[in-house]
Amino acid sequence: MSVLQNLDKYKIILASQSPRRQELLRGLNLNFEVMVLDVDEDYPAGIVGVDIPMYLAKKKANAYQEIMNESTMLITADTIVWHEGKVLGKPTDKHDARRMLKMLSGKTHQVITGVCISTLKRRKVFHVISEVRFSKLSDSEIDYYLENYKPYDKAGSYGVQEWIGLVGVEHITGSYFNVMGLPIQRLYTELKRWKE
Repeated sequence: MSVLQNLDKYKIILASQSPRRQELLRGLNLNFEVMVLDVDEDYPAGIVGVDIPMYLAKKKANAYQEIMNESTMLITADTIVWHEGKVLGKPTDKHDARRMLKMLSGKTHQVITGVCISTLKRRKVFHVISEVRFSKLSDSEIDYYLENYKPYDKAGSYGVQEWIGLVGVEHITGSYFNVMGLPIQRLYTELKRWKE
C-alpha cells in the first residue's frame, strides 16, 4: 500500500528513459509505467536559467496529450547544468565531455531540474536548484572517468552517483537527488498535496 492513496485512481506514467529517474520514482513505492516519446529538446533562444528545464518539462508533457485520459497522471522532467551563464547539456562526444568537465573542475555550478505533473484537469510545474562544488580534477582523472563511465547521456557530462561524484564533489547545497535528475522529495510533496 502506498502512502499516496490520493493517487490511487490514476495510472501514473513517467515519461523518461533515464534509469536514475525511474529508480528514484520507484523509491516512493508507486506503481507507474514508463513511456518514452521522441521529443526534441530545443528551446527558444531568449530563455535562460530555470526557465529552460521548466519549458522543456512542459514541452515534453504537451507531446503526450493525445494519450491522456481522465485517469492518467503524467510526470515529465528535464535537468540542465547551468554554469557561468551557459547551459551544459548532454555532450556530443568525448572531446565535448572533456571540455565540460574541465569547465566544471574547481568551480561551483547549478543543477536545475524542471518537473511537470499533468492530468487532463490540472498541471503543476516547478523547479529545484542544487549547487555543486567540484574539486580540481586532473586530466588523468577526467580521462579515466570518460573512458570507464562514458557519461554521454548526462547533462554536464557527469553522473553524481558515479566515480566522478565520489572523488570530485566537495559539497552540494540542496537536493542530492536533484543532481541525479529528479528532486524526489519535492516531487513527493507535490504528489501528496495533489487534488483536482
